[in-house]
Amino acid sequence: MLISRIVKEQFKHQPLQLILIIAIILRLLAAIFSKGFGMHDDHFLVIEPAQAWADGINYQGWLPGGRTNVQPDGHSLLYSGLHFLFFWCCNAIGLSDPQIKMLIVRVIHAFFSLLIVGYGYKIARKISNEEDAKTTGLLLALLWFFPMLGVRNLVEIVCIPFLMAAIYELLKAEESDKPLRKYLLAGIIIGIGFSIRFQSAVFISGVGLVLLILGKWKPTLVFSLGVLLAIIPVQGAIDFFVWGFPFAELGEYIRYNLEAANDYITGPWYNYILLIAGILLPPISFFLLAGFFKVWKKHLLIWLPSVLFLVFHSIFPNKQERFIFPILPFVIILGTIGWNEIIRERKFWLKHKTFLKGSWIFFWVLNSLLLLGITFSYSKRSRVEVMSYLSRYKNIDVLLLEDTNHGSAKMLPQFYSGQWMQVISKTNEGISWHCSVPDCDSTDIVNARFVCFFEETNLDKRIEGLKETLPQLEYETTIYPGYIDKVMFFLNPVNLNQTIIVYRNKAFFPEKVQ
Repeated sequence: MLISRIVKEQFKHQPLQLILIIAIILRLLAAIFSKGFGMHDDHFLVIEPAQAWADGINYQGWLPGGRTNVQPDGHSLLYSGLHFLFFWCCNAIGLSDPQIKMLIVRVIHAFFSLLIVGYGYKIARKISNEEDAKTTGLLLALLWFFPMLGVRNLVEIVCIPFLMAAIYELLKAEESDKPLRKYLLAGIIIGIGFSIRFQSAVFISGVGLVLLILGKWKPTLVFSLGVLLAIIPVQGAIDFFVWGFPFAELGEYIRYNLEAANDYITGPWYNYILLIAGILLPPISFFLLAGFFKVWKKHLLIWLPSVLFLVFHSIFPNKQERFIFPILPFVIILGTIGWNEIIRERKFWLKHKTFLKGSWIFFWVLNSLLLLGITFSYSKRSRVEVMSYLSRYKNIDVLLLEDTNHGSAKMLPQFYSGQWMQVISKTNEGISWHCSVPDCDSTDIVNARFVCFFEETNLDKRIEGLKETLPQLEYETTIYPGYIDKVMFFLNPVNLNQTIIVYRNKAFFPEKVQ
C-alpha cells in the first residue's frame, strides 16, 4: 500500500520523472537480455562494417581503399562511423569480447531512446494537457515493441529523437522572443536525423510545407538553412573526403532504391495502415488512428509531415515493416489527443464507459504479455551463437554454409567470431562466395575449415554428399534458434531462423577446442 501510494503521488506531481524511470528500467532489461539483432540492417549495415573498419578491414569494399572503379554503396557513413569510433576505442583499450561491446552499445541506445519518451510527453503537454501527456508518455514507455527496438541499431528508430526534438523546438518558437533561433536549431537537429535515415527527407519536406502553408516565409528559409547546415558537412564534406565528390552516398542510395524498388517485400497501398493498426493493438489502435485523423487541422505541423511520410511509403513498392517506424510516436501523440477529444465531444462514448475501460484493460494485459516476451528475447540466436562458438578457434580463413534446402543461405555475423573470413554458400542454386575483405580470391570448398549446415532436413544425406569433397568432417556442435525466432517463423515463414549444425574439418583443425 505504501509503495502504491508513493507511486500515485509521484505520478500526480512528477509524472515525467516516473515515466522515464519505468522506461529506462524496461530498456535496460532489454539491453541485458535482448541480445542478437532484429533485422539484417541493424547488424550488417552498422555493426559489421564499423568493427571491420576498426580492425583495418575495408568491409565489402564500402570505402575506396586505394582500389579503382569503386562506387559508393548508398550508405550514410554517419551512424556506422560513430560505431567505428566506439569499436576503435574498444580495440585501443583491449576490450575484445563482442558480447560485452554489444551490451555497451545497447545500453547507450537504451538511454538515447528515452528522448522518444521525454519528447513525446513534452509535445503532448505543449499542444494539449497534462492528462494527454501522461497517457502519451506511458504508451511510449510501455508499448510492447519500444524497449526492444530502442536498444537495436535500427536507423528508423535512432532518427526519431531528432525528428521529435525538431518538432518541439518549432512549437517553442511561437513563444520565444528570438523565434528564428528556434527555427534554425530545429533545422539543424532534423538535418542530423536526415543523415541518420535518408528517407526522413519526406517528413522534413512536410515540415517545410506546413511552414509555407502558414505563411511563415522567413522562418521557412531559416529552417531550411539549418537543415543544410547539418547535411552539407556530413553528406557533403565527408563524402567529398572519401569519394572525391559530395553527396556520393546519397546519390547512390536514391539510384539503388529506385532501381530495386520491387526487389524486396511489396504489398498493397494500405499495408502500413494495417501494420499500424496491428502493432498498436486493437481496439486501442483504432481509437488512436481515429484520433490522429480527427485533429489534423489543429496540429498540422505534426500531422501533415506524418501523413506525407505514410503516403510516400504506401505508394512506394518496397514495404518493409521498419520503414514506417519513424512516425509511430507522432501517431501516438496525436492519436491520444484526438481520441480524448472524441470521447469528450460525443455522447455515445460517455454512455459506453464500460466498453472503453474494458478495451484499455484488454490492451494493457495483451501489451504486458507481449512486452515480457519481446523484452527478454534473444533474436537471431542461432546465427549469433554459432559465430560466438567459432570464436574459440583462430584463423578460420574459410567457412562453408550449406543450405541446399533453400536458394540462399543466411549471412552469419562475423563480428561475434572476432575474425574476418571468406564465406562460401552452397545452396540448391549452386555455389557463391562472400568475403568481408575486398578483392580476395575465390577459394574452393576443400579449403573450408568449418561447415555450417542450416536446419536438419535431409541432414544425413547432405553430410554424406559433402564428405565426398571434405572426407575429414567431424561433428562439432548444434546451435538452436531462440523462442522468439521460432515464434516469428510460425507467424511468417519468411523469417527463416534455423537450427545450425556445425562440422569441423579435421584437415585444418584436428582437435576440438573445449
